[in-house]
Amino acid sequence: MSRFASTVEFYERFRAPYPAIFFEEVATALDITPEKSLIDLGTGPGLIALGFAPYAGAITAVDPEPAMLALARQASARASRPVAFVEGTAESLPAGLGPFEFVTIGRALHWMDPAPTRTVLDRLVVPAGAIAICASSTAKDGRNTWLEAYDALRVRWGQAKPDRSSKIDLPAFFAGTRFAVSEKIVVLTEQTIPVEDLVHRILSFSSTSPAILGDRVDAVLEEARGVLAPFGQDGRIIETVESTATIIR
Repeated sequence: MSRFASTVEFYERFRAPYPAIFFEEVATALDITPEKSLIDLGTGPGLIALGFAPYAGAITAVDPEPAMLALARQASARASRPVAFVEGTAESLPAGLGPFEFVTIGRALHWMDPAPTRTVLDRLVVPAGAIAICASSTAKDGRNTWLEAYDALRVRWGQAKPDRSSKIDLPAFFAGTRFAVSEKIVVLTEQTIPVEDLVHRILSFSSTSPAILGDRVDAVLEEARGVLAPFGQDGRIIETVESTATIIR
């Protein structure tokens, strides 16, 4: 079983969302238009690929997990947005694929092997193109007063510390290539969600997936309800979400 296979039913429903305004701002900043092509690496259930679908022309989405691609295909059909799906890793993409004006990578770069990924990106991106490293997560600026206790629970029950992706040094990752960090777009939004959604979000992370937790799933969810209860009201909780795109040119 792959790392994310058991998270599939929870990832699309419960992860912190990318809001529509995020895609609008990034598309405007990068001048993403219907005449230009985009490939989304590590697409998962297709959140980023479909978010940019109203702006870009031809869109390709890549992921190694068949169940994630199945969700992405369903979402594409519901949205009536044509996307070409490729099962595989970024590092193993066929030589004939591309090039593209834009490459997007969501919460996936930290799972990619740096050296071959850099080689593939050099081939995929046209000379005047851009890479957008995207993320959307609970803001860590103190507005989400429940976050510290929630993350502590995830660390205690899981196999790894949360937010491994945030530890990537992008200038170092792209050192020695034709790419360099040019800017960062940050969009803050607020949502009110059911406490139960946040409880079940725990199962969307690879470090606390159902496959990792096994028969401890119910115990983790019950403890999460207790941790979040003091911060909720009428079964709902306020979350400030920070969505970012680091632009590499």
